[in-house]
Amino acid sequence: MEAFISLVLTTALLLGSPGPAPLALAGVGASFGFKGGMRFLSGILAGLLVVIFAVATGLGTLFTTYPLTKSICQFVGVAYLLYVAYKIASAQGSIAEREGAAPSFKDGFILNLINPKAYAAFLAIFANNLLILGDPLLSVIMTGVVCFAVAVIVDGLWMAIGGSLQTIFATPAQAKQLRLVCAAALLVSVISALTL
Repeated sequence: MEAFISLVLTTALLLGSPGPAPLALAGVGASFGFKGGMRFLSGILAGLLVVIFAVATGLGTLFTTYPLTKSICQFVGVAYLLYVAYKIASAQGSIAEREGAAPSFKDGFILNLINPKAYAAFLAIFANNLLILGDPLLSVIMTGVVCFAVAVIVDGLWMAIGGSLQTIFATPAQAKQLRLVCAAALLVSVISALTL
C-alpha cells in the first residue's frame, strides 16, 4: 500500500507541476472552456498512453544510446509547443465563437507525444516507483494504469482551472490578456523542459 501511495503522489506531483501539457490545458480551458477543450484533453491523454508505453518498453535506452534522437525529438517538440502557444494567444471572440477553433484531439496527441517533460517524468517514475507485484510484466502494466488514472484527474483539473478563469476574465480585453499569460507561461515551460 505504501508503494501505491508513493506512486500516486509522485505521479501527481510530476504530471501536475506546471509544464507544457498542464499549461496548454489551462490555456485551452481559459480560451475555449472545458467543453470546448475536451477533444484536446482526450488527445493529451492518448499521447500520454503512448509515452507510458514507450518508456515502459525502453525508450530511455534509445535516447541514451543515440543522443541525437533525443535532440531531434526535443526540437520537434519545441516547434509544436510554440504552435499551440500561438493558437491559444491568437484566439478571438466569445467562447461560443471560439469553440470551433479550439485545438483538436490531434493537437493534444502530438503535444504530449513530443513533450520532453512527459518522457522525463515517466523515466523517473518507472525507475523509482515501479510497483513490485511478483511478475515483472504485471508490475509495469499496473504502474502504467495507476499513472494514467492519476493523469486523467490531474489533466482534467488543469483544464477545469483554466475554464474557471473565464468568469473572472469576462470582457474581450481581459480574455485576451488571460490567453497571452497562458501562452507566455507555456513558452516558459517549454524552455524549462529543454533543461531536463
